[in-house]
Amino acid sequence: MTEENVQSDGGATPENVEGALARPERAPIDIVDVRTGMFGVRGTGDTSGFGGLVRTVALPGPSERPYGGYFDEVVDILAEVLGEQGIAFDDAVEKVVVFRGELTIHVAREHLLAVVRALRDDQDLRFELCLGVNGVHYPNDTGRELHCIYPLNSVTHNRSIRLEVAVPDADPHVPSVVEVYPANDWHERETYDFFGVIFDGHPALTRIEMPDDWVGHPQRKDYPLGGIEVEFKGATIPAPDNRRSYS
Repeated sequence: MTEENVQSDGGATPENVEGALARPERAPIDIVDVRTGMFGVRGTGDTSGFGGLVRTVALPGPSERPYGGYFDEVVDILAEVLGEQGIAFDDAVEKVVVFRGELTIHVAREHLLAVVRALRDDQDLRFELCLGVNGVHYPNDTGRELHCIYPLNSVTHNRSIRLEVAVPDADPHVPSVVEVYPANDWHERETYDFFGVIFDGHPALTRIEMPDDWVGHPQRKDYPLGGIEVEFKGATIPAPDNRRSYS
Protein backbone atom coordinates (compact mmCIF):
# COMPACT_ATOMS: atom_id res chain seq x y z
CA MET A 1 0.00 0.00 0.00
CA THR A 2 1.33 3.41 -0.92
CA GLU A 3 2.06 5.79 1.90
CA GLU A 4 2.41 9.48 1.10
CA ASN A 5 5.13 11.06 3.20
CA VAL A 6 5.11 14.83 3.72
CA GLN A 7 8.11 16.53 5.29
CA SER A 8 8.22 19.92 6.89
CA ASP A 9 11.20 22.22 6.28
CA GLY A 10 10.79 24.42 9.33
CA GLY A 11 10.49 22.26 12.40
CA ALA A 12 8.10 19.80 13.95
CA THR A 13 5.15 22.12 14.59
CA PRO A 14 1.44 21.66 13.85
CA GLU A 15 1.52 24.79 11.68
CA ASN A 16 4.26 23.36 9.46
CA VAL A 17 2.47 20.03 9.12
CA GLU A 18 -0.77 21.74 8.15
CA GLY A 19 1.07 23.97 5.69
CA ALA A 20 2.76 21.03 4.01
CA LEU A 21 -0.56 19.22 3.68
CA ALA A 22 -2.43 22.25 2.35
CA ARG A 23 -0.45 22.65 -0.86
CA PRO A 24 -3.06 22.97 -3.64
CA GLU A 25 -1.36 20.54 -6.04
CA ARG A 26 -1.93 17.63 -3.67
CA ALA A 27 -4.72 15.12 -4.22
CA PRO A 28 -7.21 14.57 -1.36
CA ILE A 29 -5.57 12.56 1.41
CA ASP A 30 -6.56 10.90 4.66
CA ILE A 31 -4.00 11.43 7.43
CA VAL A 32 -3.57 8.33 9.59
CA ASP A 33 -0.42 9.29 11.53
CA VAL A 34 2.19 12.03 12.01
CA ARG A 35 5.66 10.83 12.97
CA THR A 36 8.45 12.89 14.47
CA GLY A 37 11.90 12.00 15.75
CA MET A 38 14.54 9.48 14.74
CA PHE A 39 12.83 7.44 12.05
CA GLY A 40 14.94 7.93 8.94
CA VAL A 41 16.73 10.35 6.68
CA ARG A 42 14.95 12.84 4.44
CA GLY A 43 16.30 16.03 2.89
CA THR A 44 18.77 17.39 5.49
CA GLY A 45 20.36 14.05 6.32
CA ASP A 46 19.63 14.59 10.00
CA THR A 47 19.15 11.25 11.77
CA SER A 48 19.02 12.61 15.32
CA GLY A 49 15.39 13.66 15.23
CA PHE A 50 16.35 17.06 16.69
CA GLY A 51 16.34 18.83 13.32
CA GLY A 52 12.59 19.18 13.13
CA LEU A 53 11.87 16.17 10.93
CA VAL A 54 8.15 15.62 10.43
CA ARG A 55 6.61 12.90 8.28
CA THR A 56 2.96 12.12 7.86
CA VAL A 57 1.48 8.77 6.96
CA ALA A 58 -1.33 9.61 4.59
CA LEU A 59 -3.60 7.54 2.39
CA PRO A 60 -5.14 8.87 -0.83
CA GLY A 61 -8.68 10.12 -0.44
CA PRO A 62 -11.62 9.41 -2.77
CA SER A 63 -11.27 10.59 -6.35
CA GLU A 64 -13.80 12.51 -8.40
CA ARG A 65 -15.07 11.71 -11.87
CA PRO A 66 -13.86 11.35 -14.50
CA TYR A 67 -11.29 8.82 -13.31
CA GLY A 68 -9.67 8.59 -16.73
CA GLY A 69 -8.81 5.80 -19.16
CA TYR A 70 -10.76 2.59 -18.68
CA PHE A 71 -11.29 3.26 -14.97
CA ASP A 72 -14.73 4.87 -15.43
CA GLU A 73 -15.89 1.95 -17.57
CA VAL A 74 -14.78 -0.63 -15.01
CA VAL A 75 -16.52 1.17 -12.15
CA ASP A 76 -19.73 1.69 -14.16
CA ILE A 77 -19.93 -1.97 -15.25
CA LEU A 78 -19.22 -3.17 -11.72
CA ALA A 79 -22.01 -0.96 -10.37
CA GLU A 80 -24.39 -2.33 -13.02
CA VAL A 81 -23.54 -5.98 -12.28
CA LEU A 82 -23.89 -5.50 -8.53
CA GLY A 83 -27.21 -3.73 -9.05
CA GLU A 84 -28.49 -6.74 -10.98
CA GLN A 85 -27.72 -8.81 -7.87
CA GLY A 86 -29.64 -6.40 -5.65
CA ILE A 87 -26.48 -4.89 -4.12
CA ALA A 88 -26.21 -1.11 -4.04
CA PHE A 89 -22.84 0.09 -5.28
CA ASP A 90 -22.52 2.57 -2.39
CA ASP A 91 -23.07 -0.26 0.08
CA ALA A 92 -20.42 -2.49 -1.47
CA VAL A 93 -17.83 0.18 -2.29
CA GLU A 94 -16.54 2.58 0.35
CA LYS A 95 -14.58 4.78 -2.06
CA VAL A 96 -12.86 4.78 -5.43
CA VAL A 97 -9.30 6.07 -5.54
CA VAL A 98 -7.14 6.91 -8.54
CA PHE A 99 -3.60 7.52 -7.36
CA ARG A 100 -0.31 7.37 -9.25
CA GLY A 101 -1.99 5.87 -12.28
CA GLU A 102 -3.70 3.04 -10.38
CA LEU A 103 -7.40 2.42 -9.73
CA THR A 104 -8.15 1.13 -6.24
CA ILE A 105 -11.70 0.13 -5.29
CA HIS A 106 -12.18 0.06 -1.53
CA VAL A 107 -14.68 -2.69 -0.77
CA ALA A 108 -16.73 -3.39 2.35
CA ARG A 109 -15.70 -6.84 3.54
CA GLU A 110 -19.24 -8.22 3.65
CA HIS A 111 -19.51 -7.65 -0.12
CA LEU A 112 -16.00 -8.76 -1.10
CA LEU A 113 -17.04 -12.12 -2.56
CA ALA A 114 -19.83 -10.56 -4.62
CA VAL A 115 -17.42 -7.95 -5.99
CA VAL A 116 -14.66 -10.40 -6.96
CA ARG A 117 -17.17 -12.75 -8.62
CA ALA A 118 -18.56 -9.87 -10.64
CA LEU A 119 -15.08 -8.73 -11.64
CA ARG A 120 -14.06 -12.24 -12.65
CA ASP A 121 -17.20 -13.44 -14.41
CA ASP A 122 -18.70 -10.50 -16.28
CA GLN A 123 -17.70 -10.62 -19.94
CA ASP A 124 -16.90 -6.90 -20.01
CA LEU A 125 -14.72 -7.07 -16.91
CA ARG A 126 -13.04 -10.51 -16.93
CA PHE A 127 -10.45 -9.96 -14.20
CA GLU A 128 -9.43 -13.61 -14.32
CA LEU A 129 -6.16 -13.25 -12.43
CA CYS A 130 -5.67 -12.24 -8.81
CA LEU A 131 -2.01 -11.75 -7.93
CA GLY A 132 -2.43 -12.61 -4.26
CA VAL A 133 -3.27 -10.49 -1.23
CA ASN A 134 -0.96 -8.08 0.60
CA GLY A 135 -1.40 -7.04 4.20
CA VAL A 136 -0.66 -3.59 5.63
CA HIS A 137 -0.88 -2.47 9.25
CA TYR A 138 -1.74 1.13 10.12
CA PRO A 139 -1.94 1.20 13.95
CA ASN A 140 -3.40 4.72 14.03
CA ASP A 141 -6.04 4.24 11.35
CA THR A 142 -8.65 3.80 14.05
CA GLY A 143 -11.18 1.08 13.32
CA ARG A 144 -9.37 0.23 10.05
CA GLU A 145 -5.97 -0.84 11.29
CA LEU A 146 -5.55 -3.86 9.00
CA HIS A 147 -5.72 -3.45 5.22
CA CYS A 148 -5.77 -6.22 2.59
CA ILE A 149 -4.89 -5.32 -1.01
CA TYR A 150 -5.76 -7.52 -3.98
CA PRO A 151 -4.07 -6.75 -7.35
CA LEU A 152 -6.33 -7.94 -10.19
CA ASN A 153 -5.49 -8.35 -13.85
CA SER A 154 -7.72 -8.91 -16.86
CA VAL A 155 -5.86 -11.05 -19.37
CA THR A 156 -8.80 -10.71 -21.77
CA HIS A 157 -8.88 -6.91 -21.77
CA ASN A 158 -5.28 -6.19 -20.65
CA ARG A 159 -6.36 -4.13 -17.66
CA SER A 160 -5.21 -3.90 -14.06
CA ILE A 161 -6.96 -2.64 -10.92
CA ARG A 162 -6.69 -3.13 -7.18
CA LEU A 163 -9.20 -3.95 -4.46
CA GLU A 164 -8.68 -2.96 -0.86
CA VAL A 165 -10.49 -4.10 2.30
CA ALA A 166 -9.91 -2.53 5.73
CA VAL A 167 -10.88 -4.16 9.04
CA PRO A 168 -10.29 -3.31 12.71
CA ASP A 169 -7.73 -4.97 14.94
CA ALA A 170 -10.54 -6.01 17.24
CA ASP A 171 -12.33 -7.94 14.47
CA PRO A 172 -9.71 -8.95 11.87
CA HIS A 173 -12.02 -11.13 9.74
CA VAL A 174 -12.10 -10.97 5.93
CA PRO A 175 -13.89 -13.48 3.66
CA SER A 176 -11.51 -15.82 1.85
CA VAL A 177 -11.52 -15.43 -1.93
CA VAL A 178 -9.97 -18.87 -2.53
CA GLU A 179 -13.23 -20.21 -3.94
CA VAL A 180 -13.06 -17.50 -6.62
CA TYR A 181 -9.28 -17.27 -7.03
CA PRO A 182 -7.81 -20.63 -5.88
CA ALA A 183 -4.21 -19.41 -6.26
CA ASN A 184 -4.77 -17.06 -3.33
CA ASP A 185 -4.59 -20.03 -0.93
CA TRP A 186 -0.98 -19.55 0.16
CA HIS A 187 -1.15 -15.74 -0.09
CA GLU A 188 -3.96 -15.65 2.45
CA ARG A 189 -2.02 -17.98 4.72
CA GLU A 190 0.98 -15.65 4.53
CA THR A 191 -1.11 -12.57 5.32
CA TYR A 192 -2.63 -14.42 8.27
CA ASP A 193 0.84 -15.52 9.39
CA PHE A 194 2.45 -12.07 9.26
CA PHE A 195 -0.48 -9.72 10.02
CA GLY A 196 -3.09 -11.78 11.86
CA VAL A 197 -5.90 -11.30 9.34
CA ILE A 198 -8.36 -14.21 9.62
CA PHE A 199 -9.72 -15.27 6.24
CA ASP A 200 -13.09 -16.85 6.90
CA GLY A 201 -13.81 -19.84 4.68
CA HIS A 202 -10.18 -20.59 3.87
CA PRO A 203 -9.72 -24.37 3.43
CA ALA A 204 -6.74 -24.60 5.82
CA LEU A 205 -5.75 -21.31 7.43
CA THR A 206 -2.45 -22.15 9.14
CA ARG A 207 0.91 -20.43 9.34
CA ILE A 208 3.02 -20.86 6.22
CA GLU A 209 6.43 -19.42 7.14
CA MET A 210 6.60 -19.03 10.91
CA PRO A 211 6.47 -22.10 13.20
CA ASP A 212 2.98 -23.18 14.21
CA ASP A 213 3.62 -22.20 17.84
CA TRP A 214 5.02 -18.75 17.01
CA VAL A 215 3.51 -15.98 19.12
CA GLY A 216 2.36 -12.85 17.30
CA HIS A 217 2.47 -11.64 13.72
CA PRO A 218 5.91 -10.28 12.74
CA GLN A 219 5.01 -7.70 10.07
CA ARG A 220 2.63 -5.73 12.24
CA LYS A 221 4.05 -2.35 13.23
CA ASP A 222 3.38 -3.04 16.91
CA TYR A 223 5.43 -6.26 16.82
CA PRO A 224 8.58 -5.92 18.97
CA LEU A 225 11.87 -5.46 17.14
CA GLY A 226 13.54 -8.24 19.12
CA GLY A 227 14.37 -11.62 17.75
CA ILE A 228 16.46 -14.72 18.25
CA GLU A 229 20.17 -15.21 17.85
CA VAL A 230 21.15 -16.93 14.60
CA GLU A 231 24.19 -19.15 14.10
CA PHE A 232 26.04 -18.61 10.84
CA LYS A 233 29.19 -20.61 10.00
CA GLY A 234 30.18 -20.89 13.60
CA ALA A 235 29.49 -17.25 14.45
CA THR A 236 26.46 -15.94 16.28
CA ILE A 237 24.49 -12.96 15.01
CA PRO A 238 22.74 -11.27 17.95
CA ALA A 239 19.05 -10.52 17.88
CA PRO A 240 18.16 -7.03 16.55
CA ASP A 241 17.32 -5.66 20.00
CA ASN A 242 20.80 -6.61 21.25
CA ARG A 243 22.77 -5.01 18.45
CA ARG A 244 24.52 -1.64 18.52
CA SER A 245 22.29 1.25 19.42
CA TYR A 246 22.56 4.56 17.56
CA SER A 247 20.38 6.56 19.91
